[in-house]
Amino acid sequence: MNSFIIDPILRRALEEDIGTGDVTTLATIEPGTQASAELVAKEDFVLSGIDVAKRVFQLLSAETAFEKLIIDGQAVKRGEVLAWIKGDAAVLLQGERVALNLLQRMCGVATLTAAFVRAVEGTRAVVVDTRKTTPGLRVLEKYSVRMGGGGNHRMALYDAVLIKENHVAAAGGITAAVRRAKQRVPHTQKIEVEVRNQDEVAEALAANADILLLDNMTLAELSAAVELVGNQAITEASGGVNLETVRDIAETGVRLISVGALTHSYRSVDISMLFV
Repeated sequence: MNSFIIDPILRRALEEDIGTGDVTTLATIEPGTQASAELVAKEDFVLSGIDVAKRVFQLLSAETAFEKLIIDGQAVKRGEVLAWIKGDAAVLLQGERVALNLLQRMCGVATLTAAFVRAVEGTRAVVVDTRKTTPGLRVLEKYSVRMGGGGNHRMALYDAVLIKENHVAAAGGITAAVRRAKQRVPHTQKIEVEVRNQDEVAEALAANADILLLDNMTLAELSAAVELVGNQAITEASGGVNLETVRDIAETGVRLISVGALTHSYRSVDISMLFV
């Protein structure tokens, strides 16, 4: 990952944790003491964020050696060593919690995403994320979705047009909202519209929307919408998506399935840093 993007995130996290100094390490460890440690998986998961963990220690000291043994996107088994770290003991101790906090969360996102991706194998549907991310950690969480085999929806408000029900209400309808969007954004930018029923699907198609977000529709409604849309636009299902329902949703023929849970309901995995 680009250090220009992630360094501000990591610096803030280190400042939050270390503050004016690590009093325990200062009180117990002789200055200059060298140490080696390993990052160990305590359960099975999909790896994401190993370079983020590496960068945490290197921001504290460029002399810290970090050898990654597994790369992002790979499946990890319990007991496997992810990386070796060697350097000043104080640096290892001060970076430990920040590195693990981020690594465990990123692996959690990747692992949950991989489960959704497996659930829709054999269909044409692509599992994508949403903007329902942890404030300040969006770039890390969306990267982890990719490491789990999923795709990214828009990064933020600035990089895509997504007309939702409140935009429609404020604009005076789907047709008016799409017309204004087409007048105000470049022709290279796709326009997506949230629709809730077949009438709104028809209106969005007539307005020449590029993508239709089929919001909280039943399976029968999704199938009917996909048939109505045909090749006129990309279809995306949203709402009521979980590991029990995602396969049935994918089999309606939708092209995309957006899953907010990927970045707001994941479970951090268990990883330890142990001195050796």
